[in-house]
Amino acid sequence: MSSAITIPRPPGRTDVISERRDVDSFYHLSGCSLVGRACQGTACFVARHRNRQLWAEAVAQEPRVYCLGECFAAPSIYDENGDARPHMEVRSRHSVVLSRLTNGDVRSLQAYTAQGGYTVLEEALAKPSEKVIEAIETSGLRGRGGAGFPTGRKWRAVAQQPAGEKFIIANADEGDPGAYIDRFLLEDDPHALLEGMLLAAYAIGARKGRIYLRNEYPRAEDILRNAIAEAGSAGLLGKRVLGRDFVFDVDLVVGRGSYVCGEETALIRSIEGRRPHVMARPPFPTEHGLFGKPTLVNNVETLVSVPWIVARGGEAYRALGFSQSRGTKVVSLNSLFVRPGLYEIEFGMPVRQIVEDLGGGLRDRTIGGLIIGGPLAGVIPPHRFDTPFGFEELHNIGASVGHGGIVAFDEHTSIPELVHHVFSFGAYESCGECTPCRIGSRRIEEIFGRIVGLGTTSAKDFVELQQIVAALKMTSLCGHGGGLGEFADSVLCYYGDALEPCFA
Repeated sequence: MSSAITIPRPPGRTDVISERRDVDSFYHLSGCSLVGRACQGTACFVARHRNRQLWAEAVAQEPRVYCLGECFAAPSIYDENGDARPHMEVRSRHSVVLSRLTNGDVRSLQAYTAQGGYTVLEEALAKPSEKVIEAIETSGLRGRGGAGFPTGRKWRAVAQQPAGEKFIIANADEGDPGAYIDRFLLEDDPHALLEGMLLAAYAIGARKGRIYLRNEYPRAEDILRNAIAEAGSAGLLGKRVLGRDFVFDVDLVVGRGSYVCGEETALIRSIEGRRPHVMARPPFPTEHGLFGKPTLVNNVETLVSVPWIVARGGEAYRALGFSQSRGTKVVSLNSLFVRPGLYEIEFGMPVRQIVEDLGGGLRDRTIGGLIIGGPLAGVIPPHRFDTPFGFEELHNIGASVGHGGIVAFDEHTSIPELVHHVFSFGAYESCGECTPCRIGSRRIEEIFGRIVGLGTTSAKDFVELQQIVAALKMTSLCGHGGGLGEFADSVLCYYGDALEPCFA
């Protein structure tokens, strides 16, 4: 049985006080209570007209809070006694992720095992670990955290490392404003995550795991702590998992407020107690990860999908979806939709069907566009809504699957306002490692702040804007700066006519 932990401090050194200050200064929410804090995320920004007073509170407070996982009820404020849950619906031939949640939560071990939980693990432990990897490779599962990297390939890379200490990390730092699927998987179905981690650990030969949970999900922290304790008491974690020669422990690491810690190398440094700058790759975490050991990093939805795949076989999963995007994906619709909530769909569904059929369109408003996969992704205009929802298909129009958050905006949000908001977010959350991201994002925020305030700026600023965007795309170490560049590119491509009068 394992214990829950918080981010460790750096190891003792003569300059330990200075180093601690350096690490602590990176985070926005160290020692801050969320009670009464209003959200300033993108879903709340585009819904600010629904509660101007609440939005004014959000922009006035420091430190900022950029997502509380309540995008279905935006604009939102943290309520420690609140228990609002989004509408949840399965729109695929088979439910891989939401099946248990649609009938309520299965937080307890008893509730999870009553629905067949951990039977997949028990069956898998009776077979060679290679069989688990083969099922994941056959399935075509790709990471649900944003990059869409083939999961089986990542597992294989860690499994092939020399025998010795290995780690698995569940990335529960769901920071993209507009996405909230991981929050409800963590809060309502925590044992599904643990079973997915156990299966992955068995497959790759890891004995230790970490769940890195974002600070803004305190309810999930309490639920995960209890689930870990339950699993340990039941012999599902520890020295002999289910009485077999398989050792695996899980610790919970709670973040302190940083969007960039969702990037795997920054996340690893955060767990190690170091300042969580993004690191250049190679080496990749699969070879040199946590504490220098081979490490598998998967996000929550990816790991929750694993038990279904192992139970039914990779071919059954691959039969869902289309093209190079197999299986299902949960999408999160924001509060401007008539029917906001979580929907499990198969890849290949046209974006228009998601907007009009699932979401019911917007609430008596004209849709201006969509941001899919987080604010650091392309904006999709209405004439692109017939694009199938898939990794390559969205990438080809300058967009992204990302975490699956879908934020619609209407006439209450102008394009200059949207750009200013996204670059304000980008500048605030930049780790500062890359000069174009650290300085360039702030400069674009300033340019569009002038446009929002005065209605226009100079043509010289437009040239500078293009130069910064190119630098962001070419030189950023991670998806933060690169994503800002992609966002700006899509705006210039699809909404250039709206911006042209702004650069006189």
